[in-house]
Amino acid sequence: MPQAFDLAAANLLTPAVLFFVLGLAAGFARSDLSVPDQAAKTLSLYLMLAIGFKGGVEASRAGPSDAFLSAAGAGLILSFGLPVIAFFILKAVTRLDRTTAAATAAHYGSVSVVTFAAGTEYLRLIGVPFGGYMAAVVALMETPAILSALLLAGAGRADRRQGATRELLREVLLNGSVLLLVGAFFIGLVTGERGMSKLEVFVGPLFQGALALFLLDMGLVAARRLLQSRKLTPALIAFGMIMPLISCALSLTLALALGVRPADAAVLAILASSASYIAVPAAMRLALPQADPGVYLTLSLGVTFPFNLVVGIPLYAWAAGRVFGS
Repeated sequence: MPQAFDLAAANLLTPAVLFFVLGLAAGFARSDLSVPDQAAKTLSLYLMLAIGFKGGVEASRAGPSDAFLSAAGAGLILSFGLPVIAFFILKAVTRLDRTTAAATAAHYGSVSVVTFAAGTEYLRLIGVPFGGYMAAVVALMETPAILSALLLAGAGRADRRQGATRELLREVLLNGSVLLLVGAFFIGLVTGERGMSKLEVFVGPLFQGALALFLLDMGLVAARRLLQSRKLTPALIAFGMIMPLISCALSLTLALALGVRPADAAVLAILASSASYIAVPAAMRLALPQADPGVYLTLSLGVTFPFNLVVGIPLYAWAAGRVFGS
């Protein structure tokens, strides 16, 4: 365990994480520091483009492989299954209504692209050579959790709004973050090294600065949501920190069973332990409008995201190393 604490300390001293801490501090201090909404959206688009494109280029270098198929299979199983586990835990330890519990559970089966970005940068920092195709696994894990949540909430009831299913499918399949991530991945896959030579400066040296500014904004948003929320009980806060640990353990067990490469298993653990706060909230607003966003959005962004960024990412990397003996 001392090594895990050393890794956590090293992660805390990276610029991106320190800018997130700065944002948290400024938000809790009620500073007027802010990142304009349009700038934050632009940064989000940039991060997804860069992540997807670099992943596509790396996948082009590696070619089709069993390693990708095993990682993708594990990701799909986790995205479908984790919301079920999260739902029953929430029903056991909280008083959330069924719909809000299902919507909250969806966040813990889907993924956070920003946590993926921070996690993969950390793995690069400590020299863990994961496959670039893991960017495609991110896209695969975005939507199955939403479908699980709808089943858990009783989405097939006769009283569902007419046409809501079609609208939801459109929202899920054409969600901007998923579309850009997948599209950029395939562009990188098709253009390969030739494409990277054209965009290397844009998706390379600029990435760390954009990530730092984006995380500064995320720190501000997380702190302000926590200050405004009165709906997070101690049980919910505990869930927001314990569920990622459960997800990590399950993901590493599954990765071991399916023969996922050790480095890819570390990325898979980070993905499984993250919680969506972009794609899933958008889908839940449409599919389960009666669910309480004051619970699910504040929990994923205000509790789980900071926990993962400060403590979780190095802990999951350490756990993967212990499980796979690397």
